[in-house]
Amino acid sequence: MKLKKWIFIAVLLVILYYTFIVNTLLTLSVIAAFIVAFKLYKFYARKKLNKLSDSKELFRQSELGHFIALVAKVAKADGRVHELEAQLIGMMFDDISKLFDKKEKARAIMKEIFNDEKQTIDDTSEITKSLNKLLGRSILKRKQYISFLIQLAFIDNGISMEEERLLRQIVNDLNISSEAYDSILNSFKNKMKNTQQSMSESEAYKVLGVKEDDDINTIKKAYRKLIRKYHPDIISSQEKDESYMEEATAKTQEINQAYQIIKDIKKI
Repeated sequence: MKLKKWIFIAVLLVILYYTFIVNTLLTLSVIAAFIVAFKLYKFYARKKLNKLSDSKELFRQSELGHFIALVAKVAKADGRVHELEAQLIGMMFDDISKLFDKKEKARAIMKEIFNDEKQTIDDTSEITKSLNKLLGRSILKRKQYISFLIQLAFIDNGISMEEERLLRQIVNDLNISSEAYDSILNSFKNKMKNTQQSMSESEAYKVLGVKEDDDINTIKKAYRKLIRKYHPDIISSQEKDESYMEEATAKTQEINQAYQIIKDIKKI
C-alpha cells in the first residue's frame, strides 16, 4: 500500500509539474516570442517607412505617395485648391510627417508630389488602380481613404459636380461599391446639415471660445488651435471606426462657420 501510495504521489507530482510549471514556462516563452516578433516587425516597418524619405521617386511609388496624388486630384478637380482645402492638406502633411525621423524632408517631398500631381487629373484612374493593388484586401483602409477625400471635397462648402465625378471614378477603381460610397456620402451630408444650420453671433464666439472684445490675433490663434485639434487625421483614423472622419468633418465645419461669422462681424 505504501508503495502504491508513493507511486500515486509521484505520478501526481509529475502531472502537476507538467501542467503548472512546464506549460507555464512554455506559455511565457511563446508570449515573449510574440512580443519580440512584434517589436522586430515595428522596427523593420519603421525602417522601411523611413526609406521613403530618401527620394521623391521612392515616396511616390508607395501607398502614401499614391494617396497624396489622389488628394491633389480631388483638391484641384474644380479648377483651384481653395484656402480651406490647402489648410486641411497642410495638416495632413504634418500628421504623416510625424511618422518619419526626417520630418521636414518627408513633408517637403509630400508637398512636391502634391504640386506635381495637381497639374492634371487625366491619370487619376491609372493612379487609383495602382493604389488598389497596393492595398491588397484591406476594405477598411479603402473606405478611410475615400472618407478623407469626401471630407476634402466637403470642406469648401459642398461637393462640386467635378469633385463628385472624380470621386465616383476613384471609388470604382478602388473596387468599392456604389452603395458603400453612397452610404459614406449620405452620412457626411447628414452631419453637414446639422452644422450648417444658422449660427448666432454669440454661438460663434462660444464655439471658438473667445470673447467679443478679443483682438483678431487672439481669435485667429483660437481658430487655428481648434482646427488643428479637431481636423480629421488620416493616420489616427486607421485606429478608429468609420464615424470618426464624419464627426471630425462636422466639427471642422462648425469651427469654420463660426470663424467666418466672426470674420464678417470684424470685417477681416
